[in-house]
Amino acid sequence: MSHWYPHEFAAHICRQLKTEVPERPREDCPGCSILSVLLSTCYQASLMREEERQVRFRLIFREPERFPAGQDPPDGLHRLVFLEPRPCTEDELRRLSPAISFDRAMIGVNLNADGKLQIWGVVHSGTRWMQAVHGGTQLINPVPDSLIVFVTGPGRISVSVGSTMIAGLRGGQVVSMAREVFAASWLREIFATHRDELWDLHLDARQKSGDIWPPIDPEFPVILGQNLLRRVISLMRSYRHGGTLLIIPSERTDELKQANPYLNIKYPFLTDIGRRRIFPHIVGIMNEFARVASRSQRECRPLGWDEYLALSDPVLTRMDEALFELAHFVADLSLVDGAVVLNRRFEVLGFGAEISGGLENVTRLHVALDIEGETRQPEAVKGRGTRHRSAYRLCNALHDALAIVISQDGQVLFVHWHDGAVTCWDQVATSLLDF
Repeated sequence: MSHWYPHEFAAHICRQLKTEVPERPREDCPGCSILSVLLSTCYQASLMREEERQVRFRLIFREPERFPAGQDPPDGLHRLVFLEPRPCTEDELRRLSPAISFDRAMIGVNLNADGKLQIWGVVHSGTRWMQAVHGGTQLINPVPDSLIVFVTGPGRISVSVGSTMIAGLRGGQVVSMAREVFAASWLREIFATHRDELWDLHLDARQKSGDIWPPIDPEFPVILGQNLLRRVISLMRSYRHGGTLLIIPSERTDELKQANPYLNIKYPFLTDIGRRRIFPHIVGIMNEFARVASRSQRECRPLGWDEYLALSDPVLTRMDEALFELAHFVADLSLVDGAVVLNRRFEVLGFGAEISGGLENVTRLHVALDIEGETRQPEAVKGRGTRHRSAYRLCNALHDALAIVISQDGQVLFVHWHDGAVTCWDQVATSLLDF
């Protein structure tokens, strides 16, 4: 397997910019030769340490004059310009990284009169930008449509233009949002029935309200559910414990909670409203979103995710916070050995589940090379961990089950029976920071 390095990565980014954001003004993104130098410098800085601390930073390529003056976080960006620019070198980035917090600030970079990269100062952003990663309904201060470089660890670099992620470099391999499994039609189909159920419950609430609620974009509950699952996965990755989420068809809930040949749930939950909390909570957010938006919405166009994030309503904010607290709860259950089991309505059936060792062993699986699994590569299972092999056995026996396996090193695999074989997808982007 060949490895990519900053020069090749920069060329890839330039190609992507022409297709992903072709309308972007030239001054917002450096040319390919400058980008190659910038990414090479960031790459070298990522391999260094500052007083035994890992080097992490965000860097934005933008002229300081293009930031509006007099703004501050959390609603705006606070620009501070050095009296004298500093050279943009790996050593300078290393030295600045502890002071310019990854979560709260960016290193400002532009070209000097000689066309060389220089550090002109600091952009204080606050932490609200991270809600695009971890969820939340507080109004997010917009990230400028400029090239931003994220250095998150040794050899781990991501590039975005504004909030649009372009690609990342991880382990010498380029990863792209195009490989984001959440966009796959087969995954959407798994939850299709319950997505329709959500809409039926929402439409019933609309009729009973007696008010005229603006329409909601059909993609809204999809995005809400995906962000919930992303949050669970992102938290599990951050624990560095490893774990497995098993998502089973809702109609098999009772079967799999009792004695069965597939798995044994060590800590099952009672069937009551507590176990069913997530699904009605999503419906509640949809209803409250439409109700709150009806106060100011005058257009007939459907309301989507952007409008949801822009709303400032205390009730909706509390509901959103409660949903992501539920995500924390589910993720925490994975810290006990064994799988966390949910059904497709996001009901938590229990945790500490052991997949039966009596199921037929899987000796070969198919590794998907695209999100739809249209191109796959056969691979021997030998050498894979116990957690992965047990997930393969379950999906081989239960074709309608979905397993999400998180390794201690942070790798995320989606495992499902697809087109006649156990197939796995490497989910490379549960969030922007996972690049």
